[in-house]
Amino acid sequence: MRPIESILAEAATMATLRRDLHAHPELCFQEQRTSDVIARQLTDWGIPIHRGLGTTGVIAILKNGTSDRAVGLRADMDALPITEHNTFEHASRHPGKMHACGHDGHTTMLLAAAQHLAKHRDYDGTVYLIFQPAEEGGGGAREMIQEGLFERFPMEAIFGAHNWPGIPVGQFAIRNGPCFASSNEFRITIRGKGSHAAMPHLGLDPVPVACQMVQAFQTIITRNKRPIDAGVISVTMIHTGEATNVVPDACEIQGTVRTFTLEVLDLIERRMQEVAQHTCAAFGVSSEFEFTRNYPPTINHPDETAFARSVMTDLVGADNVLEFEPTMGAEDFSYFLQTRPGAYFVMGNGDGDHRASDGGAGHGLSPCMLHNPSYDFNDELIPLGATLWVRMAERWLAQPRR
Repeated sequence: MRPIESILAEAATMATLRRDLHAHPELCFQEQRTSDVIARQLTDWGIPIHRGLGTTGVIAILKNGTSDRAVGLRADMDALPITEHNTFEHASRHPGKMHACGHDGHTTMLLAAAQHLAKHRDYDGTVYLIFQPAEEGGGGAREMIQEGLFERFPMEAIFGAHNWPGIPVGQFAIRNGPCFASSNEFRITIRGKGSHAAMPHLGLDPVPVACQMVQAFQTIITRNKRPIDAGVISVTMIHTGEATNVVPDACEIQGTVRTFTLEVLDLIERRMQEVAQHTCAAFGVSSEFEFTRNYPPTINHPDETAFARSVMTDLVGADNVLEFEPTMGAEDFSYFLQTRPGAYFVMGNGDGDHRASDGGAGHGLSPCMLHNPSYDFNDELIPLGATLWVRMAERWLAQPRR
């Protein structure tokens, strides 16, 4: 598990860069400073770039030799609307914005790989490094595709990765097929007729209708969907009423639906609309049903998954390449995989012990988990992750064309 020497030699510099990005988080489609930092580093290393796809995206173009083969490697670069609890020197300088998912680390790992690939051109073909905006809900991958990513930069396959707290540094996890779920939102407005709470018979109360509806949604999971198919309906918000002695006119229900297949998603959306419509009809009230499909499921391709696993195995050994347990979290790398073959995997970020390397000073008390205000990326991962990206690019371009 020895990272490439030239990457190791730059580890401290890259950690400093990562912490600078952490201190200056930017939300989706607003990553102007981040994009400038990336572009400046790549240009200083003599790497041609293209800017502007997806508003703030950056593409690095590394060509060598005469082959027309090409592969893409992607890092996301946006932050989250979270107020950071850490108070160390590189904590967020922008209240309400934080790199709580490690995109600062993902960006730095790919930059470290870019630096090595620019200096040591041990490949024949083209490596496209994709620095993508707006993963956290903005659909930056979709926007880059719609603006011509794969037409302007034709690549045979694309790979992406995410740090994963709880898995030790030095281990990776990957699986063929679905690994992240689709992400979808619903909003249902139940319209009744308000009344005095002491005389409910004079109105049409939407609250018990909402209660019946929420309970009935769970039968979609247990009685309509096949038990072997994964699916989640989570009602996370119910808004209604202004006073304890008033039956409200309306009640609003919101939440999320997660699935690993579009077929199950189609079923759940259809049945939720039917349940909402007929439950309201049974109580004599009306409803408005909205269902928004955000990210599709992330489904790895078999050949590319096997390829990535083999590179990881050579780097860290078979015992350190785990079978990834699918999660109902979502990832907009899914859009890339709908358009090109590829694979998405995770890299161990440790269990938070790296926060004690400076005596624990300035770290929040919460667990070092993703989307947590006390999270911080583990800089120890940068040389290993960059090495993996380099080896994947070199091997992909060296293998026989499928």
